[in-house]
Amino acid sequence: MNQSLQERLHLVLEQQRTAFAAEMSPSLAVRRDRLQRLGAMTRQYATELAEAIAADFSHRAPQETLLADVYTVESGVNHALCHLRSWMKPRRMPTAMQYLPASNRLLRQPLGVVGIVSPWNYPYYLAMAPALAALAAGNRVMIKPSELTPQTSLLMARMVAEFFKPEEMQVIIGDAEVGKVFTQLPFDHLFFTGSTPVGRLVAQAAAQHLTPVTLELGGKSPALIDRSCDLALTARRLAFGKLLNAGQTCVAPDYVLAPRELVAPLAEALQQAMRQLYPTLDTNPDYSAIATPRHHARLQGLLTDARERGAQLLPTHEEAMTGRKLTPHLLLDVNEEMAVMREEIFGPLLPIVAYDTPDEALAYINRHDRPLALYWFGNDRAARDHALAHSHAGGVTVNDCIWHLGQEDQPFGGVGASGMGSYHGEWGFRTFSKEKPVFIQSRFAGTALFYPPYGKTFDRLLALLKRIS
Repeated sequence: MNQSLQERLHLVLEQQRTAFAAEMSPSLAVRRDRLQRLGAMTRQYATELAEAIAADFSHRAPQETLLADVYTVESGVNHALCHLRSWMKPRRMPTAMQYLPASNRLLRQPLGVVGIVSPWNYPYYLAMAPALAALAAGNRVMIKPSELTPQTSLLMARMVAEFFKPEEMQVIIGDAEVGKVFTQLPFDHLFFTGSTPVGRLVAQAAAQHLTPVTLELGGKSPALIDRSCDLALTARRLAFGKLLNAGQTCVAPDYVLAPRELVAPLAEALQQAMRQLYPTLDTNPDYSAIATPRHHARLQGLLTDARERGAQLLPTHEEAMTGRKLTPHLLLDVNEEMAVMREEIFGPLLPIVAYDTPDEALAYINRHDRPLALYWFGNDRAARDHALAHSHAGGVTVNDCIWHLGQEDQPFGGVGASGMGSYHGEWGFRTFSKEKPVFIQSRFAGTALFYPPYGKTFDRLLALLKRIS
C-alpha cells in the first residue's frame, strides 16, 4: 500500500477531527452559513458543471445536468434551510408512569467526520446531496468522487476549496487505489453510492473500524404494468425514465413486466414514445452519450449476448451512430440465462418480460434481489395495493418513473442488495446524527425504593410494576 497516500489521507482526516473536537455542536447560524455557501457555490458554477460533465461523458445535455445535478442540490439545500431549526431541537419523549416525575429527551448530535464516496453517473448531485445532509447535521465532510469523471471531479475540488475551509469540507482526487485507502479510514460515518459488488467491498473495509455505513446501491428495478394502465401514458413515462441520461441512472427502470397480450402494443408504444422524445440520436443535443468506452462496450456485449441466446432486438432508431452514443433497444423473448437479465443494465436497453397473472409477475420480482425502485402502472387501486403489499423495493413511483427520488419529505434508500440506510430531508439529517437518549431524574425519585436491602417492599413494588406496565 502507498504509505504516503495513506499518511496524506489520515492527515486530512485528523485535521477535520481536530476542528470538530473544537466545535462539537455547531450552532444553527454556523450550519445555515455552510448550507448557504453550498447553495451559492452550486448556483455560481452551474454552467461550468454542465460543461465539465458533458466533457466527461463526451456529450450530455446541459438541461439534464441543470435538472438532475444542480437543481436537486439547490432544492435539498433550500429544504434543509427551511427545516433545520426544528430538526436540531431536542425532542421531548414520553416517560413511563413509574419513572415520573423524571423526564426523557432525545438529542440529535453530529457524528464527527463523514466520508462520502460518489459515482460518475450524476457526479455532482450524488456527492453534494449527502454532503449537504452531513453539513446540516453539523459534521465535517471528506468526498472521494469518481475517477471516471475527471474534469467534474477537479472542478468540484476547486469549487469546494473556494467556498469551504479544508477542515469543513474537502474533495479528495484520485484513482481506484485512492478510493480503496479512503474507504479504510476510520470515519465516523461512511456514505457510498455505487454498484452492489463494490458496495460489499466498501462495507468490508468500513467493518475494520466498525464505521457505520450507508450504502446506496442499485440493482434491477422493475416496471410492473397492470392491465388497467393507460398504455400511451405509460409508454411515454417509461420512455422518459429509461432514456434520461441514456439510462445511466440508479433508479432507471431496468426491465418491464407486462401482461402477455400487452407486450406487442406496449413495445410499439414505447418505440413511438422514444422517437417523439428523441427524433434523432447521433446529433441530438438532448440525448446523452455513454459515460466511458468501457461501459459502451459492456452494453454492446449485453446486446450481442441477448441476440445469440434468442432475444428479439428492437432498435428504436435506424440511423448510424458515432462516438459513445448508443441506440435504445427494446428486447423481447428474453430469459434469465441472458446477461441482460442478470446484470444491472445502466444503459438504454429495456427488456420486456411477459406474464399471465399479477401474482406470477410479483413472484418473478420476489425471486430476485430486492430492487432500489419499483414502478407500478395502472388505475386499479386494489391491484396497486396488492402489488405494493406483496413486493419489496427501496422506493416506489406509481404511474411514473424516478420522481420518488426527488421527494425531500420522504426517505430515499435501498433494501437488501440495493442498499442500507436512507437520506434526503430529515432522514439525511438523522443518518448523520447520533440520536442520543437522555433520562433526567427528579430530586423526588421513586426509583430509590428499589435500592437494597431488598425485602417485602421490593417484592410488592415489583409486582405492582408488572401490573401497570
